[in-house]
Amino acid sequence: MLSPKRVKHRKVQRGNMPGNATRGNTVVFGDYGLVALDRMWITNRQIEAARVAMNRHVKRGGKLWIRIFPDKPYSKKPAETRMGKGKGAPEYWVAVVKPGTVMFELGGIDKKLAEEAMVLAGSKLPIKTKFVARSDFELA
Repeated sequence: MLSPKRVKHRKVQRGNMPGNATRGNTVVFGDYGLVALDRMWITNRQIEAARVAMNRHVKRGGKLWIRIFPDKPYSKKPAETRMGKGKGAPEYWVAVVKPGTVMFELGGIDKKLAEEAMVLAGSKLPIKTKFVARSDFELA
């Protein structure tokens, strides 16, 4: 699972996620990408499930880039605990994803195989996603 080695603050506030992605919204490393169409927190387990699904489908051919990283701790109070007595302990890590964020990239394989792998990975994620090619981002 992905998680930071160390963080400045052990617990953080939830925050809000207005607007669309202004960074990480173009295919940079590979030839094809998986773009988020919704805003949500993606957990480290969901990222790992999508990565495994893609790698198995392409039979470890080509190269895969994970463009999101779960660096936000999600804290939770235990079940059947009364209110008060502070914030709960960190349970797992999430990546903040906004619409337009390129989450995964693939390179070194043909378009049909890449699209099948990305659709499979998208089904492991709790948000709507879209398959894009690097050529979609290049200006004419």
